[in-house]
Order: sequence, then C-alpha cells, then structure tokens
Amino acid sequence: MTTFDTDLTGLSGVPLVDAPAKAQDFKSDQEVRWCPGCGDYVVLNAVQSFLPTLGIRRENIVFISGIGCSSRFPYYLNTYGFHSIHGRAPTLATGLVVARPDLSVWVVTGDGDALSIGGNHLIHALRRNVNVKILLFNNRIYGLTKGQYSPTSEQGKVTKSTPMGAPDAPFDPVALALGAGASFVARALDSDRKGLTEVLTAAAAHRGAALVEIYQNCPIFNDGAFDGLRGPASGIPLRHGEPIVFGPDKSLAVARNPRSGALEVTDSVAEALVHDATAADPSVAIGLSGLGGHVPFGVFRAAPRATYDDLVRDQVYAAMDTASPDLGALLRGSDGWTVS
Repeated sequence: MTTFDTDLTGLSGVPLVDAPAKAQDFKSDQEVRWCPGCGDYVVLNAVQSFLPTLGIRRENIVFISGIGCSSRFPYYLNTYGFHSIHGRAPTLATGLVVARPDLSVWVVTGDGDALSIGGNHLIHALRRNVNVKILLFNNRIYGLTKGQYSPTSEQGKVTKSTPMGAPDAPFDPVALALGAGASFVARALDSDRKGLTEVLTAAAAHRGAALVEIYQNCPIFNDGAFDGLRGPASGIPLRHGEPIVFGPDKSLAVARNPRSGALEVTDSVAEALVHDATAADPSVAIGLSGLGGHVPFGVFRAAPRATYDDLVRDQVYAAMDTASPDLGALLRGSDGWTVS
C-alpha cells in the first residue's frame, strides 16, 4: 500500500539480532479460541508471519491488550505479553516503552475497548506520540459480550442493546487518530493479507505512535459488515507518491474541488490528487478519511516527529546529570515539610 521507506534497521531503537526464521517460532502452545470464521484468525496468522521479518528477538517484543475478543492475542504469540484491563492497554504500553527503549511494544485492542472506556487513553497516547504500535480491530460490534452496539456501529444499527436502531453517530477511528495528532495512521482489511502485511511493515518502521485500523469480520454478531470491500477493485488504495485512482478500470479518482477546496471523488482521472503520506499538515489525510461511502486503505499519514518516551528519557538523563547522586542526601535535604 505504500512505497516510502520501510527499512526497519535502527528505526525502532530495538536491537536487531538473533531473529527467529519462521512464523512457527512466534506461535504459542495455547489453543486459539475464537468463533469459527472469525477474522481474528487471519490477522493472527498475518502477524505471526510478519514478526520474523522484524529481525527482533522474541524476548524484545511485547504485546499488550485490553478486554475483548482481539485482546486474547498475547496468549497466542510466543513473545512477552500482558492481558490488561478494559481500555488501559495504551497506558501500560506508555510506561513500558519509557522504561524499556530496547523493546518493540505493540497494543492489540478492539473498537469497543479502544474507543469506549479506553478512548481517553488512546487519544493521549497518539497525541503524545508514544513509540507504540496500536492494532485496532474494528468489527463494529461488541463481540465478547454478545452483540451490543459499539462506538463504530452504524447509525440505525439494530443490535441486542439497540432493538430500535443505534441513535449514535459512529466514530471513524482513522479520523479520530488524525485529529488527535497521530504521526502514523493506516487502515487494512483482515482478508487482504498482502495489504495488511505492507501496512504492518510500515507501522513497525515508523518511530512514534502508529495506529492501524483493521476491518475484521465478526461472523456471529455482525457477519458480512465489510463484504462490499472484499473485491480486488473495492476500496481506494493509498500509495505514497502515486495518484489516488481506483475502481475496476481505474476510472475514478480523488481530487480537490477547485471551488471549495474539499476532497471529492471524480471521474476526471487527470485531476487525481497525488498522495503524500509524509505531509506535516494532516488536513489532506483527514479529508481522505471522510469520503462518504468510499473507503481508502493503506497509509494515510506517516510524518515522524519527536516521541514522548525519548523526550521523557532526555529529561531523566538531564536530571541525573545535575542532581546529587547521593540518595540519602536527597532524602535528608531541606526541601520538606511537616504535617501536623
């Protein structure tokens, strides 16, 4: 989906040594327990096959999850992992990556876990540009708790908790991430193995907060939600440096309206916008996220900037250089008070 630099060497800050050679090395001994036909199986297989390409030892890779079907991921990967509480995975990942820059830290979450109780944690991890990779599985439903509507369910969606249709307007995770200032945002489809792997590779190469939304089918409670996007000519492929054209015969394009300046779909391919994922200004990427019934896939934005964890460590090292190394002197110092 992208042609910009995805060389992993040195970009993550993680030592690239002693890489396991095959996907089998990243499969744990735990029985995988998802419903038959769940899109999570496809994503898990893609991730297990992708991880060896990082060249990073399993001991230096950590997957942190919250609560939900997708949050079982850490059990099924032969890496370090932590199954945390609802919505809090980004906070644990932040603490870990600040303390351990030698680790490649990934968050696995779902649309309910990340955008409902975890919404505040997610946007601040993106705003701060914490060097974590966040895989957001979006099936537009609460699967683990048996079919209630989620923050990404379509307005009017009939579910167990909305028998007369969901009254809410849904979140667009890509637009939310871009609005929060995320330095890397992408979208993939569970059944598009090639596109998903390309997006994962680009996310891993990016230093900073990387959010990858993955459309993932729930065959039990929201089956077929993305069937209209599964054809080879469906969706809008985003490739850095290339015109944004799509359709069965590449006869449609995304262009800028000369009067309003807004992005729109047109049949004038000659006016196609050339995609620049590295633009510092996220406005075009935000415009791409809101094209109505047309759904772009690939990397919307990859614009590196200073990471939160690097800045925090710089402050710690600066304080260590200027402060007294004598802990006893610090504890007995004059900067104290008495509570009476």
